[in-house]
Amino acid sequence: MRQSEPIWTRDFIMVVLINLFIFVYFYALLTVLPVYTMQELGGSESEGGLLISGFMLSAIFARPFSGAVIERFGKKRMALISVVLFTLASFLYVIIQDIYVLLGLRFFQGIWFSIITTVTSAIAADLIPSARRGEGLGYFAMSMNLAVVIGPFIALNLLDKMSFPALFTLFSAIVTIGILCTALVRIPKENDKVSAVFKLSFSNMFEKGALRIATVGLFVSFCYSSVISFISVYAKSLGLIESSSYFFLIFAVTMMITRPFTGKLFDKIGPGIVIYPSIMIFCIGLCVLAFTNSSAMLLLSGAVIGIGYGSITPCLQTLAIQASPPHRSGYATATYFTFFDSGIAVGSYVFGLIVAQTGFSNIYLFSGIFVLVNLFLYTWSRKPAFLKEKRNISIAD
Repeated sequence: MRQSEPIWTRDFIMVVLINLFIFVYFYALLTVLPVYTMQELGGSESEGGLLISGFMLSAIFARPFSGAVIERFGKKRMALISVVLFTLASFLYVIIQDIYVLLGLRFFQGIWFSIITTVTSAIAADLIPSARRGEGLGYFAMSMNLAVVIGPFIALNLLDKMSFPALFTLFSAIVTIGILCTALVRIPKENDKVSAVFKLSFSNMFEKGALRIATVGLFVSFCYSSVISFISVYAKSLGLIESSSYFFLIFAVTMMITRPFTGKLFDKIGPGIVIYPSIMIFCIGLCVLAFTNSSAMLLLSGAVIGIGYGSITPCLQTLAIQASPPHRSGYATATYFTFFDSGIAVGSYVFGLIVAQTGFSNIYLFSGIFVLVNLFLYTWSRKPAFLKEKRNISIAD
């Protein structure tokens, strides 16, 4: 039976580890860099924020091209090149003392971050048995959820115990392990074909089949940006800053507990049984966050959002890949993450404007209501696939 095909092969474990190390580094640096900018480089809070946004903007810019680059040079080759260049750039943090040179380094590193995360997701999808792809990609996404907890935990615990050069060296060493894991990954030849030409066209930047489901991902991440961007400041305004340190821990734990079950439901029954309830749960979690007035409510909202949001995102990524030809899994992944990252970037900016006028509670209430739009968007995104499936059934009959 296809269902008995294993997910946790040696190669899949290697890809999960690569993703884990890259995102541990990403979230650790996200925590340390603003402090480093202000304490060591004499920069302002806005310049610290610029170093974060510069990295994300370059990643978003590079994402549409990453699928074409991966197809032109091959998944294994680009995985190795991107991990090596990303790691080499990480060691340069130790010697750079100028904010603007550091900004250039961040922009350069963001490009390779975009390609790494695209190619590892595509390789993971290729290695997972097709009948268990929803479950498998759910497990793969858990590496990012773990990194959300591990990266900041390492950074915050060592921030006062080590110098910044020592911290940067440690973070770089973590990513260096990813090079070894990348070298050990074996990709089936049929999934690692190399194109002879590189053409700059719409089809070489986006996968048409993934556009609709990627649009759903954009609106989901837009709403989620209110959480990732403002939760610490919101908690501080409520006098709950100590509890906020556990918010993402609870968030990650609930995601990891529910993900194996939601992945199996996705594969056995279909995506709708997971996505529709998860959107509603995500809505409830945001509304709980909007009315939070105690540590218990803050942590409860983290748990509920973790179940809802954490179940939606791997399902959407799986659908984007399933809606595309197998040899274009890199394009589908790049398309999905381009839209997803754009939703985070736009949402952070928009909610930043709104919070100045209405306060934190209202942005979470707005996010909770707005996320319900995805109920209709998801139905719209699935209609062509449903009609195609019906036509295939009628032909078979």
